[in-house]
Amino acid sequence: MYGMSEMLDNHARGRAAAAARTRSAPAVDRALSILEMLATTGHGLTLPDLARRLDLPKSSVHCLLLTLERRGYLIRNECTGRYLFGLRLFGLAKLALCRIGLRERAAPFLRELMRRTHLTVHMAILEQDEAVVVEKFEPPGMLQLASFVGKRMELHCSGVGKALLAYLSEDELARLARQRGFVRYNENTITSVTRLRQEAARIRRVGYSFEDEEGEIGFRCIGCPIFDHSGAVTAAISLAGTTGQINAHNLDRLINEIRQTALAISRTLGYISDTSDQQAQIPSNKSDGSADSARPHR
Repeated sequence: MYGMSEMLDNHARGRAAAAARTRSAPAVDRALSILEMLATTGHGLTLPDLARRLDLPKSSVHCLLLTLERRGYLIRNECTGRYLFGLRLFGLAKLALCRIGLRERAAPFLRELMRRTHLTVHMAILEQDEAVVVEKFEPPGMLQLASFVGKRMELHCSGVGKALLAYLSEDELARLARQRGFVRYNENTITSVTRLRQEAARIRRVGYSFEDEEGEIGFRCIGCPIFDHSGAVTAAISLAGTTGQINAHNLDRLINEIRQTALAISRTLGYISDTSDQQAQIPSNKSDGSADSARPHR
């Protein structure tokens, strides 16, 4: 035991020493110093001010400021020449805070959903035209799925992705098809824009998505959108499993479970459903149909 502990300690020290020897990127370090310096001021700073306070050449600071301004992280007041934080920076901060708050609020519900269904539970958000997994709960002793927090999924062939895609505008869907396209992974994948519009309409009508071996043969997902206080879709959750775990015999129950969970999480975010939303989000004794009726038409 002592030998193993000593070996692990040596390994940790070795990694720390290697990290210490790795050089930081000077340009990135300077750009972050600029942002941190601007954070200490209420009215921004000019190029000469920043160069003097950071003890850096004006030419270097000017290049960094220009890059940050072009990327939207800074804006320059044309009258005063002062640089201030841009909307892109606020957007990143808002996204980070949203993730933290959303994960904290959703975690107990997602864990309970996993316990009740014995299936893998994902939560994802829309980011740069992909569904990004921000939370995952996996039942012990079950088949481990090849997913992880941070994994990016296609919108058109995943449970969380289809739930997010269903609430894109017509213009957004058209742009997605034009700029990114819809990759076909197998004969079940929906790649037609017309078919995806029909599928999106169905998802909005019934309140859940159903991915039937469209991304990977042998696996199915049921997804549901999460709404915030304004009624906008802020995330999506899904139940994922094999075709044996999600089948015609348990599909209705699983749909009810995930719809209940999605609505409960949405309510913690301030969402107030109207009558039509209640029909789409709250499970009833009468199901929308069996596994065959829930599958998208191919």
